[in-house]
Amino acid sequence: MKRIQYHQYGGPEVMRLEDFEPARPGSGEVLVRVRAAAANPMDWGIRSGAMKMVTGRKFPRGLGYDFAGVVEAVGEGVTRFAVGDEVVGGASIKASGAFAEMVLAAARGVVRKPANLSFEEAAAIPTVGLTALQAVHKKGKLQPGQSAFVNGCLGGVGRAAAQIALAHGASVGGSCRDTAAQDARDLGLDPIVDFGFDATRLSGRFDLVVDTADTLPTDAAKKMLKPGGRIVGIHPTPAHIAKSALPGPYNVLITRPVTADLEGVVRAAGHGTLRVPIARTVPLTAAIKALTELERDGTPNGGKLIITTD
Repeated sequence: MKRIQYHQYGGPEVMRLEDFEPARPGSGEVLVRVRAAAANPMDWGIRSGAMKMVTGRKFPRGLGYDFAGVVEAVGEGVTRFAVGDEVVGGASIKASGAFAEMVLAAARGVVRKPANLSFEEAAAIPTVGLTALQAVHKKGKLQPGQSAFVNGCLGGVGRAAAQIALAHGASVGGSCRDTAAQDARDLGLDPIVDFGFDATRLSGRFDLVVDTADTLPTDAAKKMLKPGGRIVGIHPTPAHIAKSALPGPYNVLITRPVTADLEGVVRAAGHGTLRVPIARTVPLTAAIKALTELERDGTPNGGKLIITTD
Protein backbone atom coordinates (compact mmCIF):
# COMPACT_ATOMS: atom_id res chain seq x y z
CA MET A 1 0.00 0.00 0.00
CA LYS A 2 1.11 3.59 -0.71
CA ARG A 3 0.42 6.78 1.21
CA ILE A 4 1.77 10.30 1.57
CA GLN A 5 3.47 10.62 4.94
CA TYR A 6 6.21 12.55 6.72
CA HIS A 7 8.88 11.73 9.30
CA GLN A 8 9.12 15.15 10.95
CA TYR A 9 7.04 18.30 11.14
CA GLY A 10 7.92 20.89 8.54
CA GLY A 11 7.18 22.38 5.14
CA PRO A 12 6.09 20.64 1.93
CA GLU A 13 9.59 19.23 1.47
CA VAL A 14 8.96 16.65 4.26
CA MET A 15 6.19 14.86 2.30
CA ARG A 16 7.01 11.44 0.86
CA LEU A 17 4.97 8.89 -1.09
CA GLU A 18 5.96 5.66 0.62
CA ASP A 19 4.92 2.09 1.28
CA PHE A 20 3.01 1.49 4.51
CA GLU A 21 1.14 -1.34 6.17
CA PRO A 22 -2.40 -0.31 7.22
CA ALA A 23 -3.44 -1.45 10.67
CA ARG A 24 -6.43 -3.72 11.09
CA PRO A 25 -9.50 -1.90 12.45
CA GLY A 26 -9.95 -1.97 16.20
CA SER A 27 -13.14 -1.56 18.15
CA GLY A 28 -15.36 1.10 16.56
CA GLU A 29 -13.11 1.52 13.51
CA VAL A 30 -13.38 0.88 9.78
CA LEU A 31 -10.66 0.30 7.20
CA VAL A 32 -11.52 1.99 3.91
CA ARG A 33 -9.98 1.50 0.48
CA VAL A 34 -9.68 5.12 -0.60
CA ARG A 35 -11.01 6.11 -4.01
CA ALA A 36 -10.72 9.88 -3.56
CA ALA A 37 -9.48 12.32 -0.91
CA ALA A 38 -9.75 16.11 -0.60
CA ALA A 39 -7.13 18.64 0.46
CA ASN A 40 -7.86 21.29 3.10
CA PRO A 41 -5.67 24.10 4.47
CA MET A 42 -5.57 22.33 7.82
CA ASP A 43 -3.58 19.51 6.17
CA TRP A 44 -0.42 21.56 5.88
CA GLY A 45 -1.11 23.43 9.09
CA ILE A 46 -1.04 20.13 10.97
CA ARG A 47 1.95 18.87 8.99
CA SER A 48 3.86 22.01 9.97
CA GLY A 49 3.44 21.10 13.64
CA ALA A 50 0.85 23.72 14.55
CA MET A 51 -1.18 21.10 16.44
CA LYS A 52 1.60 18.83 17.72
CA MET A 53 0.19 19.10 21.24
CA VAL A 54 -2.70 17.02 19.85
CA THR A 55 -1.02 15.01 17.10
CA GLY A 56 2.06 14.06 19.12
CA ARG A 57 5.56 13.17 17.99
CA LYS A 58 5.12 9.62 16.69
CA PHE A 59 6.33 9.27 13.09
CA PRO A 60 5.83 8.57 10.28
CA ARG A 61 2.51 10.39 10.16
CA GLY A 62 0.03 10.18 7.32
CA LEU A 63 -1.43 13.27 5.66
CA GLY A 64 -5.03 14.10 4.80
CA TYR A 65 -8.44 13.75 6.44
CA ASP A 66 -11.38 13.84 4.01
CA PHE A 67 -11.96 10.73 1.92
CA ALA A 68 -14.48 8.58 0.05
CA GLY A 69 -14.04 4.93 -0.71
CA VAL A 70 -15.14 1.35 -0.10
CA VAL A 71 -15.16 -0.45 3.26
CA GLU A 72 -12.42 -3.08 3.36
CA ALA A 73 -12.88 -4.30 6.94
CA VAL A 74 -14.80 -3.38 10.09
CA GLY A 75 -13.78 -3.57 13.73
CA GLU A 76 -15.60 -4.95 16.71
CA GLY A 77 -18.87 -3.22 17.50
CA VAL A 78 -19.31 -1.65 14.05
CA THR A 79 -22.79 -2.52 12.79
CA ARG A 80 -23.61 0.37 10.44
CA PHE A 81 -21.24 -0.85 7.71
CA ALA A 82 -20.29 -4.03 5.92
CA VAL A 83 -17.39 -4.86 3.63
CA GLY A 84 -18.09 -3.39 0.20
CA ASP A 85 -20.16 -0.41 1.37
CA GLU A 86 -19.38 2.88 -0.35
CA VAL A 87 -18.68 5.52 2.29
CA VAL A 88 -17.49 9.07 2.88
CA GLY A 89 -15.89 10.51 5.98
CA GLY A 90 -12.90 11.93 7.75
CA ALA A 91 -9.97 10.51 9.65
CA SER A 92 -9.29 11.88 13.12
CA ILE A 93 -6.87 14.77 13.59
CA LYS A 94 -4.47 12.52 15.46
CA ALA A 95 -4.64 9.56 13.07
CA SER A 96 -4.94 11.31 9.66
CA GLY A 97 -3.75 9.39 6.58
CA ALA A 98 -6.44 9.90 3.92
CA PHE A 99 -3.94 10.60 1.12
CA ALA A 100 -3.39 6.89 0.72
CA GLU A 101 -4.68 3.70 -0.83
CA MET A 102 -6.12 2.67 2.56
CA VAL A 103 -7.20 4.71 5.60
CA LEU A 104 -8.29 3.72 9.08
CA ALA A 105 -11.04 5.84 10.62
CA ALA A 106 -13.44 5.87 13.55
CA ALA A 107 -16.83 4.64 12.38
CA ARG A 108 -18.54 7.68 13.95
CA GLY A 109 -16.74 9.86 11.39
CA VAL A 110 -17.95 7.84 8.40
CA VAL A 111 -21.34 7.65 6.65
CA ARG A 112 -22.73 5.98 3.54
CA LYS A 113 -22.08 7.70 0.23
CA PRO A 114 -25.18 8.61 -1.80
CA ALA A 115 -25.26 6.60 -5.02
CA ASN A 116 -25.66 9.73 -7.13
CA LEU A 117 -22.43 11.31 -5.84
CA SER A 118 -19.10 10.34 -7.37
CA PHE A 119 -16.27 9.45 -5.01
CA GLU A 120 -14.60 12.72 -5.95
CA GLU A 121 -17.71 14.78 -5.20
CA ALA A 122 -18.25 12.99 -1.91
CA ALA A 123 -14.65 13.42 -0.72
CA ALA A 124 -14.96 17.20 -1.05
CA ILE A 125 -17.76 17.37 1.53
CA PRO A 126 -16.73 16.37 5.10
CA THR A 127 -14.57 19.18 6.52
CA VAL A 128 -16.19 22.10 4.72
CA GLY A 129 -19.70 20.70 5.13
CA LEU A 130 -19.39 19.90 8.83
CA THR A 131 -17.76 23.25 9.60
CA ALA A 132 -20.40 25.18 7.67
CA LEU A 133 -23.33 23.28 9.18
CA GLN A 134 -22.09 23.67 12.74
CA ALA A 135 -21.26 27.34 12.21
CA VAL A 136 -24.70 28.17 10.81
CA HIS A 137 -26.88 25.99 13.03
CA LYS A 138 -25.08 24.99 16.22
CA LYS A 139 -23.11 28.15 16.94
CA GLY A 140 -25.05 30.59 14.78
CA LYS A 141 -28.53 29.29 15.68
CA LEU A 142 -29.87 30.69 12.43
CA GLN A 143 -33.64 30.39 11.96
CA PRO A 144 -35.77 30.38 8.79
CA GLY A 145 -36.61 33.93 7.74
CA GLN A 146 -33.51 35.41 9.36
CA SER A 147 -30.53 36.93 7.57
CA ALA A 148 -26.88 35.87 7.47
CA PHE A 149 -23.67 37.40 6.14
CA VAL A 150 -20.76 35.15 5.14
CA ASN A 151 -17.34 36.79 5.02
CA GLY A 152 -15.48 34.83 2.35
CA CYS A 153 -18.62 33.43 0.76
CA LEU A 154 -16.85 31.67 -2.12
CA GLY A 155 -14.21 29.80 -0.13
CA GLY A 156 -14.83 26.15 0.68
CA VAL A 157 -16.54 26.68 4.04
CA GLY A 158 -18.03 30.01 3.02
CA ARG A 159 -19.76 28.61 -0.05
CA ALA A 160 -21.09 25.68 1.97
CA ALA A 161 -22.31 27.97 4.77
CA ALA A 162 -24.13 30.20 2.28
CA GLN A 163 -25.87 27.22 0.66
CA ILE A 164 -26.84 25.69 4.01
CA ALA A 165 -28.29 29.00 5.22
CA LEU A 166 -30.21 29.54 1.97
CA ALA A 167 -31.62 25.99 2.07
CA HIS A 168 -32.76 26.70 5.64
CA GLY A 169 -34.90 29.60 4.44
CA ALA A 170 -32.59 32.48 5.39
CA SER A 171 -31.52 35.38 3.22
CA VAL A 172 -27.75 35.54 2.74
CA GLY A 173 -25.23 38.20 1.82
CA GLY A 174 -21.49 37.89 1.61
CA SER A 175 -18.08 39.20 0.70
CA CYS A 176 -15.78 37.95 -2.05
CA ARG A 177 -13.38 39.28 -4.66
CA ASP A 178 -15.09 41.81 -6.89
CA THR A 179 -14.19 39.73 -9.96
CA ALA A 180 -16.10 36.75 -8.52
CA ALA A 181 -19.28 38.63 -7.60
CA GLN A 182 -21.33 37.00 -10.36
CA ASP A 183 -20.57 33.57 -8.92
CA ALA A 184 -21.97 34.75 -5.57
CA ARG A 185 -25.06 36.15 -7.29
CA ASP A 186 -25.58 32.81 -9.01
CA LEU A 187 -25.67 31.18 -5.57
CA GLY A 188 -28.48 33.55 -4.58
CA LEU A 189 -26.56 35.96 -2.35
CA ASP A 190 -27.56 39.60 -1.85
CA PRO A 191 -25.98 41.95 -0.90
CA ILE A 192 -22.52 41.13 -2.21
CA VAL A 193 -19.54 43.29 -1.27
CA ASP A 194 -15.82 43.22 -2.00
CA PHE A 195 -13.26 42.35 0.66
CA GLY A 196 -12.35 45.48 2.62
CA PHE A 197 -15.95 46.73 2.56
CA ASP A 198 -17.20 49.44 4.90
CA ALA A 199 -19.26 47.64 7.57
CA THR A 200 -21.25 50.78 8.38
CA ARG A 201 -22.97 50.42 5.00
CA LEU A 202 -24.49 47.15 6.28
CA SER A 203 -25.28 48.38 9.76
CA GLY A 204 -27.92 46.39 11.65
CA ARG A 205 -28.87 44.09 8.78
CA PHE A 206 -27.95 40.56 9.89
CA ASP A 207 -28.90 38.03 12.54
CA LEU A 208 -25.68 36.09 11.93
CA VAL A 209 -22.22 36.97 10.64
CA VAL A 210 -19.98 34.00 9.79
CA ASP A 211 -16.33 34.94 9.31
CA THR A 212 -14.79 32.11 7.30
CA ALA A 213 -11.85 34.17 6.03
CA ASP A 214 -10.74 35.43 9.46
CA THR A 215 -10.37 38.92 8.02
CA LEU A 216 -13.39 40.71 9.49
CA PRO A 217 -12.65 42.71 12.66
CA THR A 218 -15.07 41.89 15.45
CA ASP A 219 -16.02 45.54 15.94
CA ALA A 220 -16.97 45.76 12.25
CA ALA A 221 -19.01 42.56 12.47
CA LYS A 222 -20.83 43.89 15.54
CA LYS A 223 -21.99 46.92 13.54
CA MET A 224 -23.64 44.58 11.03
CA LEU A 225 -25.73 42.73 13.61
CA LYS A 226 -29.35 43.13 14.51
CA PRO A 227 -30.11 43.17 18.26
CA GLY A 228 -29.38 39.71 19.65
CA GLY A 229 -27.31 38.72 16.61
CA ARG A 230 -24.32 36.39 16.68
CA ILE A 231 -20.83 36.33 15.17
CA VAL A 232 -19.20 32.96 14.44
CA GLY A 233 -15.53 32.50 13.56
CA ILE A 234 -14.20 29.17 12.30
CA HIS A 235 -10.51 29.56 13.18
CA PRO A 236 -10.06 28.34 16.79
CA THR A 237 -6.79 30.09 17.58
CA PRO A 238 -5.97 30.66 21.26
CA ALA A 239 -6.84 34.35 20.86
CA HIS A 240 -10.21 33.58 19.28
CA ILE A 241 -11.02 30.96 21.92
CA ALA A 242 -10.25 33.49 24.66
CA LYS A 243 -12.42 36.12 22.93
CA SER A 244 -15.26 33.60 22.59
CA ALA A 245 -15.22 33.04 26.35
CA LEU A 246 -15.99 36.72 27.01
CA PRO A 247 -19.55 38.11 27.17
CA GLY A 248 -20.77 39.30 23.79
CA PRO A 249 -21.90 38.07 20.39
CA TYR A 250 -18.61 36.45 19.29
CA ASN A 251 -18.39 32.64 19.19
CA VAL A 252 -15.59 30.51 17.81
CA LEU A 253 -16.32 27.07 16.35
CA ILE A 254 -14.27 23.95 16.97
CA THR A 255 -15.65 21.54 14.40
CA ARG A 256 -16.71 18.18 15.83
CA PRO A 257 -17.09 14.87 13.93
CA VAL A 258 -20.79 14.38 14.73
CA THR A 259 -22.26 11.48 12.76
CA ALA A 260 -25.72 13.04 12.37
CA ASP A 261 -24.18 16.30 11.11
CA LEU A 262 -22.05 14.47 8.55
CA GLU A 263 -25.11 12.51 7.41
CA GLY A 264 -26.95 15.82 7.02
CA VAL A 265 -24.38 17.51 4.80
CA VAL A 266 -23.78 14.39 2.72
CA ARG A 267 -27.54 14.00 2.25
CA ALA A 268 -27.75 17.67 1.18
CA ALA A 269 -25.00 17.04 -1.36
CA GLY A 270 -26.89 14.05 -2.66
CA HIS A 271 -30.02 16.17 -3.04
CA GLY A 272 -28.06 18.91 -4.83
CA THR A 273 -28.65 21.64 -2.23
CA LEU A 274 -24.98 21.58 -1.21
CA ARG A 275 -22.38 21.65 -3.95
CA VAL A 276 -18.64 21.87 -3.32
CA PRO A 277 -16.96 22.51 -6.68
CA ILE A 278 -13.81 20.67 -7.69
CA ALA A 279 -11.03 22.65 -9.36
CA ARG A 280 -8.45 19.93 -9.97
CA THR A 281 -8.12 16.16 -9.70
CA VAL A 282 -4.73 14.41 -9.56
CA PRO A 283 -3.62 10.81 -8.97
CA LEU A 284 -1.87 9.91 -5.72
CA THR A 285 1.42 9.61 -7.59
CA ALA A 286 1.25 13.31 -8.56
CA ALA A 287 -0.30 14.60 -5.34
CA ILE A 288 2.82 15.89 -3.56
CA LYS A 289 3.53 18.33 -6.38
CA ALA A 290 -0.12 19.44 -6.48
CA LEU A 291 -0.28 19.85 -2.68
CA THR A 292 2.92 21.90 -2.70
CA GLU A 293 1.50 24.19 -5.38
CA LEU A 294 -1.78 24.52 -3.48
CA GLU A 295 0.00 25.41 -0.24
CA ARG A 296 2.14 27.97 -2.03
CA ASP A 297 -0.53 29.55 -4.22
CA GLY A 298 -3.71 29.21 -2.13
CA THR A 299 -7.10 27.79 -3.01
CA PRO A 300 -7.38 27.16 -6.76
CA ASN A 301 -10.01 29.14 -8.63
CA GLY A 302 -13.05 26.94 -8.95
CA GLY A 303 -12.86 24.75 -5.86
CA LYS A 304 -11.14 21.80 -4.23
CA LEU A 305 -8.07 19.73 -5.01
CA ILE A 306 -9.03 16.05 -5.13
CA ILE A 307 -6.54 13.17 -4.98
CA THR A 308 -7.57 9.85 -6.52
CA THR A 309 -6.09 6.38 -6.25
CA ASP A 310 -7.24 5.00 -9.62
